[in-house]
Amino acid sequence: MRIRTTIASAALLSFGAGAASAASVTKSIDVDAPPAKVWAMIGPFCSISAWHPAIGKCTTDGNAEPTRTLVTIDGKATFVEIETARDEKGMSYSYAIKSSPLPLSDYKSTIKVEPKGEGLSTITWSSTFTPAAGKEASAEEAVAGIYQSGLDSVKAKAGM
Repeated sequence: MRIRTTIASAALLSFGAGAASAASVTKSIDVDAPPAKVWAMIGPFCSISAWHPAIGKCTTDGNAEPTRTLVTIDGKATFVEIETARDEKGMSYSYAIKSSPLPLSDYKSTIKVEPKGEGLSTITWSSTFTPAAGKEASAEEAVAGIYQSGLDSVKAKAGM
């Protein structure tokens, strides 16, 4: 599966010396399901293991600003992320990566569900981060691949 390859490749990359310029990635997808249904699927902070095909396990510490630990399905990569904002009514949450195998730092991301016509939704997943020097393309490619794989999975699961 492409996302496993992307994550595995990213895990093998080392950080370069010095910082690169800030980068951003945004991916969106339209889903044939009402926003409330989509949000019920992706809104809980640790539900990502139920809808993202690369995530095998998610645990959370249950704090007011929860930290989740994600382990890939193959067990080879671990991500630690903290939720930094949540808007239940606006159907969005934001989080930051505390540690990951990706060649980046200062990662901040938001995932949001919005209505799009009768019974349809748009999910937007966006981030800003600083790629490791010399790893700009691989960092952006890894993040984009992670997002696209997750969004495609939500679309397939929500439309059932």
